[in-house]
Amino acid sequence: MLYLIGLGLGDEKDITVKGLEVVKKCDEVWLESYTAILPGVSAERLAAYYGREVKLADREKVESGIQGLIEKAKTTDVALLVVGDPFGATTHMDLWLRAKKLDVPVQAIHNASIMNAIGACGLSLYAFGQTVSIPLFQGNWRPDSFYERIQSNKSAGLHTLCLLDIKVKEPNLQILETKGKIVYDPPYFMSVKEACAQLMEVENKKQLGVLKPDAPCIGVARIGREDQKIVYGTLAQLAEQDFGEPLHSLVVIGEVHPLETEILEYFQIK
Repeated sequence: MLYLIGLGLGDEKDITVKGLEVVKKCDEVWLESYTAILPGVSAERLAAYYGREVKLADREKVESGIQGLIEKAKTTDVALLVVGDPFGATTHMDLWLRAKKLDVPVQAIHNASIMNAIGACGLSLYAFGQTVSIPLFQGNWRPDSFYERIQSNKSAGLHTLCLLDIKVKEPNLQILETKGKIVYDPPYFMSVKEACAQLMEVENKKQLGVLKPDAPCIGVARIGREDQKIVYGTLAQLAEQDFGEPLHSLVVIGEVHPLETEILEYFQIK
């Protein structure tokens, strides 16, 4: 059996009782560390709490070696631990599909993810439209396809959850091109401040009034942890705020219900 086990958003203690029971009985336990991470919570820390060895499934393992995990799951119990919920990323849906095509039994054990925990900001989950990912601009590479989705959401009066880029075990392309060696850059996590600056840059290019500096937004950091931070203000105001340690997300607000307005006052920049 292949188990896809959600870890939630906080730390090693956020795993469900069912998830922990499965982890303890599996022959192999892997932590997927490519699509998301729990900052400050290493595989070793998980292993100490779960009482089991936890191997790291980094980018290379996910992209090229995951087939081996599926093959092992034909004859043994294998667990893949996933930050948030198992189906919060298409990577894991692809894994589920590959296993099904090979007649390997798959079971998902769900948990909280940013997709539902974002409700902590006071906006109704029913009023969210398409979720978008904001990539970190690098040099001349400045993709802006997310703009049209945010525009579509706002036209319908819907809020937009923006997932911010993370880079874990990314090869340094300059070193690779000049020296032919693979050297990995340190992990990097996009901040709310950077995301706001990029959104305003795209608006300056598009000039369609979707992401003007006075657009109401909510910046969040470390949702699900005791030190979570939620701040409501304009895009320009949030671009000046320090949200501290990762992970960060951003919400572009659509039309608001009176109840939402009342709750947002608690998070407003004073």
